[in-house]
Amino acid sequence: MPRRKIMLKNEKGFTLIEMMIVLLVISVLLFITIPNVTNQSNSINSKGCEAFVHMVEGQIEAYKMDGNTDPVTIDTLVTDGYLNDDYKACPDGRAISIDAEGKVVTAAD
Repeated sequence: MPRRKIMLKNEKGFTLIEMMIVLLVISVLLFITIPNVTNQSNSINSKGCEAFVHMVEGQIEAYKMDGNTDPVTIDTLVTDGYLNDDYKACPDGRAISIDAEGKVVTAAD
């Protein structure tokens, strides 16, 4: 009977331990980054509202430059076409209004 040579094929792939280590590293990275992202969402909303208020202030100035009197409400700007109807509140939901001095204020101010 002839001797048969058993040759091991050089199979390429990952072992179970290597896959587990990769999954562990990915999990640790996710646990580190997700809380940081959620903590920054309040800061992002606040900055977005500040930018929105500045944009509305710019529209008030454009309204004045066109020879109009000071607007009493945001609705005046919407009616005259200076703001879209969607722009009556900040992106985070806080309502905005114009005070007696013509300054834009948010509901929290």
